[in-house]
Amino acid sequence: MKSVKFYILTILVFASQMLFAQIEFKTSVSKNNLGLNQRFRVEFSIDKQGADNFKPPSFSDFKVVGGPSSSVSQSWINGKASYSQTYIYILEPKNEGEFIIEPASIEYNDEIVKSNSVKITVSKAIEIPKDPNNPDYIAQQNIHLVAEVSNLNPYVGEGIYVVYKLFVSENISVNDWRVTESPQYNGFWNQDIEVTEINVQKGKYNGENYRYIVLKKAILIPQRAGNLIVEPMKMDFSVGIPTGRGDFFGNMITRNISYATESAVKTVRVKALPDEGKPVDFSGAVGEFEFKVFADKNVLKASEAAQIKVEVSGSGNLKLFEIPKITTPVELEAYTPEHKENIITSLNGLKGTISDAYTVVPQFKGKYKIPEASFSYFNPKESKYFTMVSEPIFVEVTEGKEIPVANNDTAASHKKNVVANGNNFRFIALDTAFKPAVKTDFLHSLEFYLLLLLPFLVIPIGILMGKKRAKRAGDIFGNKIRNANKLARKYLSEAKKQLGKKEAFYVALEKALHNFLKAKLQIETSEISKEKIVDLLQNKGVDASTINEFIIVLNNCDFARYTPTTDVMMKNEYEKTVEILTKIDKQL
Repeated sequence: MKSVKFYILTILVFASQMLFAQIEFKTSVSKNNLGLNQRFRVEFSIDKQGADNFKPPSFSDFKVVGGPSSSVSQSWINGKASYSQTYIYILEPKNEGEFIIEPASIEYNDEIVKSNSVKITVSKAIEIPKDPNNPDYIAQQNIHLVAEVSNLNPYVGEGIYVVYKLFVSENISVNDWRVTESPQYNGFWNQDIEVTEINVQKGKYNGENYRYIVLKKAILIPQRAGNLIVEPMKMDFSVGIPTGRGDFFGNMITRNISYATESAVKTVRVKALPDEGKPVDFSGAVGEFEFKVFADKNVLKASEAAQIKVEVSGSGNLKLFEIPKITTPVELEAYTPEHKENIITSLNGLKGTISDAYTVVPQFKGKYKIPEASFSYFNPKESKYFTMVSEPIFVEVTEGKEIPVANNDTAASHKKNVVANGNNFRFIALDTAFKPAVKTDFLHSLEFYLLLLLPFLVIPIGILMGKKRAKRAGDIFGNKIRNANKLARKYLSEAKKQLGKKEAFYVALEKALHNFLKAKLQIETSEISKEKIVDLLQNKGVDASTINEFIIVLNNCDFARYTPTTDVMMKNEYEKTVEILTKIDKQL
């Protein structure tokens, strides 16, 4: 009976010990002091079965480069059972300083159990010892992440490129890799170039043979002057390091380790665009470009649409500047342009065409001029600005309503009331200062004899003048030329007076040109055509450039009445006309 009670008591004591035994949940690390470029192992271990819902700390000051992984250990030695479950992480510090790994938590018997916290001290990056047997040293010597920048001293707006290459020696193997942090391009406009295939190539690194792959390519266009930083790309690897031992079949046994590396920081020293020679209309275009403005049709009917296209093509920062705008007369209704881009991105930069297409619909019959447009850009290869000016576009509307003529007649002036002031009435002087006139005898005076002889002098002069006048009156052809010359001077003078009044100015200027031609080329107005003018002036020995300038002025007079014009433009047109007529007159 006593033995039965003893066994019962023993069982109860053992059960109570098992029931009230304390659970142990602890945190341990492989090292408490390390360099910024080192990694360490952290383990959370629990010694009881039945624990569940493990929750790790945030690791906010560290980067998780491995894990979580778990392992279970269970043994029975000399009748004593032991159990351990471990959660494992590989961490890398982000910054220098002292940090705390907070406790992890787990549930056991419906209670939350927490592990202890651990203090970690992180110092500056340390040099990995040059130990040929150290796996980290072997990985460092055989894996290189390189950023290649095409130009470290560009101008603002000049395109450059960066290529990231991974060089791996043939002595080791990379089993897995991932990008942990992509590079940043602060201060640059950037666009990635898609890497469609990862192809292993052979190349040289520091004069040694390596295998390499291209990971990333990007176009960079600096937006401001100064030193700009191309930040590094960071990567993690699973690396197979040879152990120097072979297996049963003679194959090399490797040891897998985790390794991290990053590309070097690149500093790009960006030059500002020069102020000297910078055009007024420069809008930031940098590269090599062509510029043109053209219409799909130049003759159309009222309400029939035409398309005016403004196009910039070439290579450079095509996406970072505005295309010049065109100005149309009020009689041509222009709609918001349609913008198109056809650009290819490669390591040579941005190349292609950008354009604005304006839909233009005329409202009235007539001839219209769309003035020339200008485009300026900076060529970084020549370190110089260039300006291109398009030819003006002339549009003729053959059918439609006539342009209404504004009534410029002024109303009759109104009568004004007389305003009285203090000076309307003055006092009448009572005293005079008159003196008696001296009486002279006109007979036999000098005036008397001059008047007596004057008819004898006037009569022969009158006869000569009459004969000359009759001869001149008989010269019908010469009179026409002289009249045309007078009219040319008259209308040129009238044009100068009408500066600021567009319609009257260009009418007078056009009449002056026509009468000048009549006087100098001895042709009738009805015979005047541009082809006839060119032929006659060439026959007279006028040079081609002067003839071309004259035709341009003539065209401008024809079309400028229907286009937007400023006082400055009219003044320039007048001065240009006077200059050209003077040139022609001298050459004739």
